[in-house]
Amino acid sequence: MAVFGWGVGFYGPSVFLRTLHESRGWEISTISAAITTHFLLSALLIVYLPEAHRRFGVARVTQAGAAFAALGVIAWANAQQSWQLFPAALLSGIGWAATSGAAINAIVAPWFDKDRPRALSLAFNGASIGGLVFAPLWVALIGRFGFSLSAAVVGIAMACVLWPVSERYLRSRPNVVAAPRSTILAASRTDLLHDRRFMTISAAFALGLFAQIGLFAHLVTRLAPEFGSSGAAWAISLTAICAIAGRTLLGWLLGDRNRRVAAAINLVVHACGTGLLIVGSGAPVLLCGCILFGLGVGNLVSLPPLIIQREFAARDVGRAVALTVAINQAVFAFAPAVLGALRDIEGNYKLAFGVVAAIQLTAVLIVVTYRPDRI
Repeated sequence: MAVFGWGVGFYGPSVFLRTLHESRGWEISTISAAITTHFLLSALLIVYLPEAHRRFGVARVTQAGAAFAALGVIAWANAQQSWQLFPAALLSGIGWAATSGAAINAIVAPWFDKDRPRALSLAFNGASIGGLVFAPLWVALIGRFGFSLSAAVVGIAMACVLWPVSERYLRSRPNVVAAPRSTILAASRTDLLHDRRFMTISAAFALGLFAQIGLFAHLVTRLAPEFGSSGAAWAISLTAICAIAGRTLLGWLLGDRNRRVAAAINLVVHACGTGLLIVGSGAPVLLCGCILFGLGVGNLVSLPPLIIQREFAARDVGRAVALTVAINQAVFAFAPAVLGALRDIEGNYKLAFGVVAAIQLTAVLIVVTYRPDRI
């Protein structure tokens, strides 16, 4: 689920941006705005993902998401005018909402408590594998068969794989002994929005993911002048490999350590990688930037639910995670468009990536401002 979800809904737009810019001649800022629409709509839907899972079941929601993602990517590839990207983004956005981080957490979390960091790190490694496989795969398929046929092949494959997998594996739930009914009501979304713990988590990771998504959306375009389109796609694959390494390492080492401190260190490593992508002009420096950036990529997705698990009551975790992911996505949805506008203004990515680095360091300060009693 994570492999296809991220391969199509997360890493795909970075390749789509360059492909549509080169083949159609459309402005980067216009295509970036469509990518923003894709992420923004999914953010609105993720807020209600827990309710959708309870009403329709995880399997049905995931199957519907796979179908919408397939239709969306086909619509992206067959757009003949730039305005057609926006209805395509509505379809792909629905698909991404049902297969993104909130959905992965909702599937994995009920099965694990103490070992949840390790379990989530392994599950989210599917996201990194999606980048490892799909970034060069998209470029290779598009180069040989064209965007339309490539999108049809990938979209149909996603639906054909996830539909039976969801039917077979996502219908069951863990068997647990029913706990005594609590007289304490679960926190509402309004309560969470007034909770300093929640807001520092949400704000820090919203900024961190704004920086990450914006950079990812433009990374192929940034690296292509140095490496070519194919080489840039392989550089993204290197980033994905490093994401697997960084996430796996964190999952094994985190244990009972302070998860906010881990998040701060992760963001600093992220910012260092961004800095190298700003100043770098040769392959060694740029690849080092991709490595450092990649080491922190996966953890920005897996750390928020782990911090929430530690700091919130079990009854509030599901809603808090979904709301955090939704807010994060609503914020980072604007990243591709903002960075695209900055790039068009300057004609290069120095200013845009400089803003990214500054945002990452701001997120470091926010995440460590709250010190929970129970760490």
